[in-house]
Amino acid sequence: QVQLQESGPGLVKPSQTLSLTCTVSGDSITTTYYDWHWIRQPPGKGLEWIGYIIYSGSAYYGPTLKSRTSISRDTSKNQFTLQLSSVTPEDTAVYYCARTNGGGALDAWGQGTLVTVSS
Repeated sequence: QVQLQESGPGLVKPSQTLSLTCTVSGDSITTTYYDWHWIRQPPGKGLEWIGYIIYSGSAYYGPTLKSRTSISRDTSKNQFTLQLSSVTPEDTAVYYCARTNGGGALDAWGQGTLVTVSS
């Protein structure tokens, strides 16, 4: 029943901030046993975990992108957001939002949105 949908610009210029929103329907992002993730896949490469936010609003980030990443939420809209600053062409990827359930499995994904970093 849960559905996730990414939205945001498909083109970002180098040095700017990439901003995406994930809109969740069917379940609340404040449910205690769900975590809400951002994951990306560069062209021709595998999935890379960016970070996640938990029911309380605390966020956690992977080590390679931690200094440039901010994940936040708007509970009134049942949305969570990604901001990735100082982007370069190496940040070009399909960006996904996803959920882990109480067992830790990624059991729901958005369709993904391609973000291209180019001048």
